[in-house]
Amino acid sequence: MCKQLFKGLFTISLLFLTVSHANAQRLKDTTLQEVVSDTTKKKKSPAAKAALMSAILPGLGQVNNKKYWKVPLVYGVLAIPVSTFQYNREWYQKTRFAFSAKLDTIQANDALIVRELQPLSTESLKLYRNQFRKNMDFSILGILVAWGLNIIDATVDGHLKNFDINSGLTMGVKPKISSPQAPIGLAISISPNYKKPLPRVNIN
Repeated sequence: MCKQLFKGLFTISLLFLTVSHANAQRLKDTTLQEVVSDTTKKKKSPAAKAALMSAILPGLGQVNNKKYWKVPLVYGVLAIPVSTFQYNREWYQKTRFAFSAKLDTIQANDALIVRELQPLSTESLKLYRNQFRKNMDFSILGILVAWGLNIIDATVDGHLKNFDINSGLTMGVKPKISSPQAPIGLAISISPNYKKPLPRVNIN
């Protein structure tokens, strides 16, 4: 009887220790995951956030970086290829219609051709139509380039937000004799007042 009781207590104790260990391990894993998650959130780069915002809407990344004066510049640069695209698209449609109207036999369509294009031959209209279509493609490329520059600018400003630039920076220029071939030179050092000086740069 005592032997069976002792065996039962041993089994219960072993089961209790196993469950306790499993719960402790689960709690440890959960805590580790939370720490890793918090660390990942804290390490989120402001440059990546600014780049994403500018990719969604031009100028939004500059606003996030508090570079409000750059927003008019961003839209000013974008306005150039957008306006050229609209201009070439308008005349592409006009020349395409004029070219088609010159080829068909419907006299009523000839009267719908804009005044500037009426004296032109079908061959000239074809050349103008192709040129305006090519200019449209270049305008779209210009829009993509301007959009990309907007993203790059926001990304660079986002990276620079991590640097501390203040009035504590000092600059020193001292004469220095470096070698017989170049006996006279200058040693320039730039360093913050509260940090160790940066390596000197010799200008011979």
